[in-house]
Amino acid sequence: MGQLKHLIVFRDLLQDDLLKNVAAVSKLNEQDDRFFDTTAQLVQRAEEVGLEGNLFVEYLLYRIGQAENVFSSTAEKNGGRIGKSLFQAVIRDVEILKAFCKESQAISYTESVLSDYHPTHRMMNSGHSRLREYFLDLSQSYSAEEVVEMLSGYYRTHGCGDMMNYFAFRWDSERGLVGISQCDDVKLDDIVGYERQKRVLLQNTEAFIAGRPANNVLLVGARGTGKSSSVKAIANRYAEKGLRLVEVSKNDLNQLHDIMDELRRWGKRFILFLDDLSFEEFEVEYKQLKSVMDGGVAIKPDNVLIYATSNRRHLVREVWKDRAGDEVHQMDTVNEKISLSDRFGIVLTYNTPNQDEYLKIVEEIAKRSKITVSSEEIRAEALKWEIAHSGRSGRTARQFITHLAGKSPQPDNLQ
Repeated sequence: MGQLKHLIVFRDLLQDDLLKNVAAVSKLNEQDDRFFDTTAQLVQRAEEVGLEGNLFVEYLLYRIGQAENVFSSTAEKNGGRIGKSLFQAVIRDVEILKAFCKESQAISYTESVLSDYHPTHRMMNSGHSRLREYFLDLSQSYSAEEVVEMLSGYYRTHGCGDMMNYFAFRWDSERGLVGISQCDDVKLDDIVGYERQKRVLLQNTEAFIAGRPANNVLLVGARGTGKSSSVKAIANRYAEKGLRLVEVSKNDLNQLHDIMDELRRWGKRFILFLDDLSFEEFEVEYKQLKSVMDGGVAIKPDNVLIYATSNRRHLVREVWKDRAGDEVHQMDTVNEKISLSDRFGIVLTYNTPNQDEYLKIVEEIAKRSKITVSSEEIRAEALKWEIAHSGRSGRTARQFITHLAGKSPQPDNLQ
């Protein structure tokens, strides 16, 4: 790979098979099968991630932006600050990478698909434009030092590796953090009502992102009222500010210390999302959660908050024998079971809407969905739907409007 073999900090680029082919293909005859194999791979990647222009150069810039190495991870975790020696090592690599980009850009190809590609969907990451500006600067107005400063800020803002590629993750007991490529794009405005709850959740999350004190939050209430959607909407709203969502199942709470260790090493801020959380009296995993939240030797990292949803105000199931049993200190058992919910500094209650509130939710969703049925008919049908289904909730209202929209005739241009 020519001069790229002398890279130090960005040496991981040498392990990219496609990049190896890109470096070699410039020396091949354009009739060689390997030339077209590489071109096909580049086109595929261009469509997947939105590369535009000279695909040889754009792919290298894309990989630089995605790089997970000692420089990118240090800059991401330390707010863009790196040590003097590391800074000098990166300068050396930047000079090599800029020279490679310049050479690749100067090569002329008869296949315009390589030199001037226009993807179906352009890359939306604005940071990529800055990479192009600094690395493809033919006027030499940007020094290598300035490029390194730009990259430090780039990794601070966008993250590196999976932290850049994904806004949401789930914890896998065998694989660790696994990025979620297709996330629910719900917004807070999509949740009708519960304005106080949303406002408190916003204020707490904004304090957390700003580095101010913030509380763990328990969202409790009836099913279908928007508890989980509120948490996902918060994650969507602040993803560009470095917030990441990590969903953890109850079965993986025994790995909570491992999860915290993994999140501690990143500079991003994380919402640990425990959805539909509750415990039977014989389940002891809640003790792991209690330990991490408050009182354990291994404390929760400053860059992690826990947001949990539940249908129970007290997360651990209580039975009457806890209060009237033959245990000498039965109140100890009671206090032990209710102490988990006390670890949440904020408890937000999502009550079942009354009939008027339910109908307002229905009408608002119908308005947003551009349903043309009269308000009187919608209200009458919504009440029938509620009786026939699972009661009044935001979820029931959305399901009713979906049903109504499916029955409505399609506009002429969609038929």
